[in-house]
Amino acid sequence: MKRNHSLFLTAILSIFLSIFIVSSAFSEDAKSFQFKKQPAIQYVKPKKPVKIKLKRTSEGKYTWDLSGDDADEIVRVDKRLRKLLNIE
Repeated sequence: MKRNHSLFLTAILSIFLSIFIVSSAFSEDAKSFQFKKQPAIQYVKPKKPVKIKLKRTSEGKYTWDLSGDDADEIVRVDKRLRKLLNIE
């Protein structure tokens, strides 16, 4: 009976000790953790795609109007259209 009693006390003591250790570890993490705002991340805009208005003339030739924000992307799309439509 005495052995069960000491085993029970040991189990209770270890539970209280582990709860104390875990709670102190979490409280230290909560104190050291800070939120920081980074304005550069807030103002990132997604790239707008190049808009293509493809037209076919009465002779069967193609023309197009390209519009967008990035000039390099517009040039790339123009080259790709010329390659796909065999106009070069």
